[in-house]
Amino acid sequence: MKNKVYLSVGSNLGDRQANLTQAIELLKQNPAIQVEKVSPIYQTQPVGGVVQDNFLNLAIRLQTSLSAHDLLDAIHKIEQDLRRKRLVHWGPRTIDLDILYFNHETYHDQALTIPHPEIGNRRFVLIPLLDVLDDPALITQTNQALQTTPDKNWVEILH
Repeated sequence: MKNKVYLSVGSNLGDRQANLTQAIELLKQNPAIQVEKVSPIYQTQPVGGVVQDNFLNLAIRLQTSLSAHDLLDAIHKIEQDLRRKRLVHWGPRTIDLDILYFNHETYHDQALTIPHPEIGNRRFVLIPLLDVLDDPALITQTNQALQTTPDKNWVEILH
Protein backbone atom coordinates (compact mmCIF):
# COMPACT_ATOMS: atom_id res chain seq x y z
CA MET A 1 0.00 0.00 0.00
CA LYS A 2 2.15 2.85 -1.20
CA ASN A 3 -0.17 5.19 -3.09
CA LYS A 4 -2.04 7.82 -1.08
CA VAL A 5 -5.36 8.73 -2.68
CA TYR A 6 -8.22 11.10 -1.91
CA LEU A 7 -11.69 10.39 -3.28
CA SER A 8 -14.91 12.37 -3.43
CA VAL A 9 -18.12 10.33 -3.16
CA GLY A 10 -21.67 11.52 -3.76
CA SER A 11 -25.23 10.24 -4.15
CA ASN A 12 -28.63 11.81 -4.79
CA LEU A 13 -30.81 8.90 -5.95
CA GLY A 14 -32.43 6.19 -3.86
CA ASP A 15 -31.22 5.67 -0.29
CA ARG A 16 -28.37 8.15 -0.51
CA GLN A 17 -26.82 7.27 2.84
CA ALA A 18 -26.96 3.51 2.11
CA ASN A 19 -25.35 4.14 -1.30
CA LEU A 20 -22.42 5.95 0.37
CA THR A 21 -22.07 3.21 3.00
CA GLN A 22 -22.12 0.47 0.34
CA ALA A 23 -19.48 2.29 -1.72
CA ILE A 24 -17.19 2.50 1.33
CA GLU A 25 -17.77 -1.19 2.12
CA LEU A 26 -16.97 -2.20 -1.48
CA LEU A 27 -13.73 -0.19 -1.31
CA LYS A 28 -12.83 -1.94 1.96
CA GLN A 29 -13.50 -5.37 0.41
CA ASN A 30 -10.78 -4.79 -2.18
CA PRO A 31 -7.55 -6.29 -0.74
CA ALA A 32 -5.46 -3.71 -2.65
CA ILE A 33 -7.24 -0.79 -0.93
CA GLN A 34 -6.99 0.35 2.67
CA VAL A 35 -9.53 3.02 3.68
CA GLU A 36 -7.76 5.26 6.21
CA LYS A 37 -10.30 7.99 6.95
CA VAL A 38 -13.84 8.92 5.92
CA SER A 39 -15.22 12.44 6.37
CA PRO A 40 -18.59 13.17 7.92
CA ILE A 41 -21.50 13.16 5.46
CA TYR A 42 -22.57 16.52 4.05
CA GLN A 43 -25.87 17.40 2.40
CA THR A 44 -25.16 19.61 -0.58
CA GLN A 45 -26.90 21.64 -3.25
CA PRO A 46 -26.67 20.14 -6.77
CA VAL A 47 -24.35 21.82 -9.27
CA GLY A 48 -24.77 22.24 -13.01
CA GLY A 49 -28.28 23.50 -13.63
CA VAL A 50 -30.04 20.12 -13.84
CA VAL A 51 -33.14 20.07 -11.58
CA GLN A 52 -32.54 17.23 -9.13
CA ASP A 53 -32.55 16.26 -5.46
CA ASN A 54 -29.84 17.35 -3.02
CA PHE A 55 -26.70 15.24 -2.77
CA LEU A 56 -25.02 13.56 0.13
CA ASN A 57 -21.24 13.86 -0.21
CA LEU A 58 -18.16 12.72 1.66
CA ALA A 59 -14.42 12.38 1.12
CA ILE A 60 -12.17 9.38 1.68
CA ARG A 61 -8.43 9.08 2.26
CA LEU A 62 -7.06 5.69 1.29
CA GLN A 63 -3.90 3.83 0.47
CA THR A 64 -3.66 1.42 -2.41
CA SER A 65 -1.19 -0.74 -4.24
CA LEU A 66 -3.23 -0.21 -7.42
CA SER A 67 -2.10 2.12 -10.17
CA ALA A 68 -4.26 5.18 -10.81
CA HIS A 69 -5.85 3.56 -13.88
CA ASP A 70 -6.50 0.28 -12.03
CA LEU A 71 -8.08 2.24 -9.16
CA LEU A 72 -10.28 4.03 -11.70
CA ASP A 73 -11.39 0.62 -13.03
CA ALA A 74 -12.14 -0.53 -9.45
CA ILE A 75 -14.28 2.53 -8.65
CA HIS A 76 -16.11 2.26 -11.99
CA LYS A 77 -16.97 -1.34 -11.02
CA ILE A 78 -18.33 -0.07 -7.68
CA GLU A 79 -20.43 2.52 -9.52
CA GLN A 80 -21.71 -0.24 -11.82
CA ASP A 81 -22.47 -2.54 -8.87
CA LEU A 82 -24.47 0.27 -7.26
CA ARG A 83 -26.42 0.77 -10.50
CA ARG A 84 -25.00 4.11 -11.59
CA LYS A 85 -26.42 5.24 -14.93
CA ARG A 86 -24.58 7.93 -16.91
CA LEU A 87 -27.57 9.52 -18.60
CA VAL A 88 -27.26 13.28 -18.04
CA HIS A 89 -23.99 15.19 -17.59
CA TRP A 90 -23.97 16.50 -13.99
CA GLY A 91 -27.32 14.74 -13.53
CA PRO A 92 -28.71 12.58 -10.74
CA ARG A 93 -26.85 9.42 -9.78
CA THR A 94 -27.00 6.60 -7.25
CA ILE A 95 -23.28 6.93 -6.66
CA ASP A 96 -20.35 8.93 -7.97
CA LEU A 97 -16.75 8.23 -7.00
CA ASP A 98 -14.05 10.59 -8.23
CA ILE A 99 -10.29 10.39 -7.72
CA LEU A 100 -9.23 13.84 -6.52
CA TYR A 101 -5.52 13.23 -5.87
CA PHE A 102 -3.23 10.24 -6.44
CA ASN A 103 -0.04 10.90 -4.48
CA HIS A 104 1.19 14.18 -5.98
CA GLU A 105 1.01 12.74 -9.48
CA THR A 106 -0.57 14.31 -12.54
CA TYR A 107 -2.49 12.34 -15.16
CA HIS A 108 -4.13 13.71 -18.26
CA ASP A 109 -5.33 11.16 -20.77
CA GLN A 110 -8.65 10.03 -22.24
CA ALA A 111 -9.58 8.00 -19.16
CA LEU A 112 -8.21 10.04 -16.30
CA THR A 113 -7.41 13.59 -15.22
CA ILE A 114 -5.69 13.93 -11.83
CA PRO A 115 -5.79 16.17 -9.91
CA HIS A 116 -9.52 16.27 -10.63
CA PRO A 117 -10.08 19.45 -12.69
CA GLU A 118 -13.20 20.59 -10.78
CA ILE A 119 -11.82 20.43 -7.21
CA GLY A 120 -11.44 24.19 -6.88
CA ASN A 121 -14.94 24.84 -8.27
CA ARG A 122 -16.84 22.60 -5.87
CA ARG A 123 -17.51 23.44 -2.21
CA PHE A 124 -19.08 19.96 -1.87
CA VAL A 125 -15.61 18.53 -2.65
CA LEU A 126 -13.42 21.03 -0.78
CA ILE A 127 -15.23 20.99 2.58
CA PRO A 128 -15.30 17.18 3.11
CA LEU A 129 -11.76 16.94 1.68
CA LEU A 130 -10.44 19.14 4.50
CA ASP A 131 -11.76 16.54 6.98
CA VAL A 132 -9.53 13.77 5.60
CA LEU A 133 -6.40 15.57 4.35
CA ASP A 134 -3.16 14.90 6.20
CA ASP A 135 -0.82 16.49 3.64
CA PRO A 136 0.20 20.02 4.71
CA ALA A 137 0.61 21.29 1.13
CA LEU A 138 -2.82 20.00 0.12
CA ILE A 139 -4.42 21.41 3.30
CA THR A 140 -3.04 24.87 2.45
CA GLN A 141 -4.06 24.53 -1.19
CA THR A 142 -7.58 23.36 -0.27
CA ASN A 143 -8.11 26.16 2.26
CA GLN A 144 -7.02 28.70 -0.36
CA ALA A 145 -9.34 27.14 -2.95
CA LEU A 146 -12.25 27.33 -0.49
CA GLN A 147 -11.62 31.08 -0.07
CA THR A 148 -11.48 31.73 -3.82
CA THR A 149 -13.95 29.24 -5.33
CA PRO A 150 -16.68 30.73 -7.51
CA ASP A 151 -19.07 28.09 -6.08
CA LYS A 152 -21.58 29.65 -3.67
CA ASN A 153 -23.80 26.55 -3.21
CA TRP A 154 -24.65 25.52 0.34
CA VAL A 155 -22.96 22.59 2.03
CA GLU A 156 -24.15 21.48 5.48
CA ILE A 157 -22.89 18.69 7.68
CA LEU A 158 -25.41 15.88 8.05
CA HIS A 159 -23.71 14.14 10.98
